[in-house]
Amino acid sequence: MQDAVEKAWSDVVDTARRTVADGLVVGTSGNVSARVGELVVVTPTGVPYDRLRPHDAVAVDLDGRQVRGELRPTSELPLHLAVYRGTGARAIVHTHAAHATAVSTLTGRLPPVHYMTAALGGTVRVAPYALYGTPELAEAALAALRSRTACLLANHGTIAYGETLDRAYERTAQLEWMCRVWLLASAAGVPRTLTPADLAAAAARFSSYGQRDA
Repeated sequence: MQDAVEKAWSDVVDTARRTVADGLVVGTSGNVSARVGELVVVTPTGVPYDRLRPHDAVAVDLDGRQVRGELRPTSELPLHLAVYRGTGARAIVHTHAAHATAVSTLTGRLPPVHYMTAALGGTVRVAPYALYGTPELAEAALAALRSRTACLLANHGTIAYGETLDRAYERTAQLEWMCRVWLLASAAGVPRTLTPADLAAAAARFSSYGQRDA
């Protein structure tokens, strides 16, 4: 377990730094976590990611009790724990990505302007606004994530989960890209959107996408 926690911490820090490098997060505004058995390894609150080192690992149990590290966990810990308890998530990425946050102020859902919508489980919902770090935000996000792997948080940002950090990050990046596409299209007119049948066909095609195991 010790080795697994250390590996998860390294992956969490790498992913958190990637969110900054790719412009999805400014400063320490987002957070990242990964589940290891009954523990959650998570970024700390208010610490720039480039300052984090192997001995800074922060881990909590699923009730939020800190079991490793001296740094305090992210203020969004209730959000992460709610998603772990309510879904099959093994990793979570939360950002304040600019285009996604902008969309979250304009609509109650992201219209399906691209077939990658299907990769997130369907039309992306916007969770109603609630103060960061509160049980109310966690409850709203979990409802918006029902049968989805990502959602927008009104006037706040994004949250996406997956079976790995790579998958959670990929879904975060795809969501930000789709939000940008919708904003660009909306600036020129009324975007054409895909039908439920279109999304179902894309979802079926995804099942055979990519390289098969040898």
